[in-house]
Amino acid sequence: MHTDNRKKIVFLGTPQVAEIALRILLEAQQFLKVILVVSQPPSRSARGKGETPSPTHKLAFEKGVPVLTPQSAKDPEFLAAIKALEPDLCVTAAYGNYLPKAFLEIPKYGTLNIHPSLLPLYRGASPVQRALADGVSQTGVSILFSVAAMDAGPIAAQEEYELNNSIKAPDLLNILFEKGAHLLLKTLPKLFSNTLTAHEQDHTKATQADKIKVEESFLDFSQPALTLHNKVRAFAGWPNTKSSFNLNNESIEMKIITTRVSENLTNMKKGDLIFTQKSLNICCGDSQILEILEMQLPGKKVISAVDFQNGLRGKQLKLNL
Repeated sequence: MHTDNRKKIVFLGTPQVAEIALRILLEAQQFLKVILVVSQPPSRSARGKGETPSPTHKLAFEKGVPVLTPQSAKDPEFLAAIKALEPDLCVTAAYGNYLPKAFLEIPKYGTLNIHPSLLPLYRGASPVQRALADGVSQTGVSILFSVAAMDAGPIAAQEEYELNNSIKAPDLLNILFEKGAHLLLKTLPKLFSNTLTAHEQDHTKATQADKIKVEESFLDFSQPALTLHNKVRAFAGWPNTKSSFNLNNESIEMKIITTRVSENLTNMKKGDLIFTQKSLNICCGDSQILEILEMQLPGKKVISAVDFQNGLRGKQLKLNL
């Protein structure tokens, strides 16, 4: 009888970026066997009609891999189920639930996490968004061992990634989780042959990447143009950035989708607003210009600044300051 010598993997992840990583691991069937996928519970649909399973849940279902969706990873029944499977390794990617010590003690080789930053920088829930908001020119992905403290475990592998100043958070998240899954696969043979040297993080250099709050999404045009542009990139996808405008004495709130920064060549004053051929230009706190290229009115589709201007039909647009 044929013996299956592949290492048994339990994968924990929830959103689209985790689905990208899971798909890559499932392609390494020659030496890995994903025996279980753990995801956050299905979300209730807006109209109360049934539930929507997460992207990882859907992929696991398609590939015939069993799925568990505990409310909490501390649940005794869940922990017993994991223990009974005797996994060699657990892998987490944007799972979204705290893993207790009792969980971390189960897998033979530990639990590895794909984290989209160069740890110890940007520990926490929103590493990509916070890095983009800070305007960094380099980030990367870390493969680390999960410990009780968030994102503080020893680093098994890291890969750097250079950034341009236009990439947005959803695209960067996809890139980093894809790179992270490939880096993980390159690291596993060393782990399984006990030749992997993981190194402790320098905890004195740790920075935090707190969860994004919707209240942060307003753009304050008294700030520098580059600060606002970086925020637009960072908050793309969710919750997006928004601003308040005055249209013929009526206040409207508009999402700002795509921007770039340009020099103030026409001596605009702070708070001034003019349309050019391709953009809505606003003079910011540092007297530099934030060019808005795409925007979205409430309940409408994303449109270009050109289409927005055409739709104004002579109405007066001002910034609500």
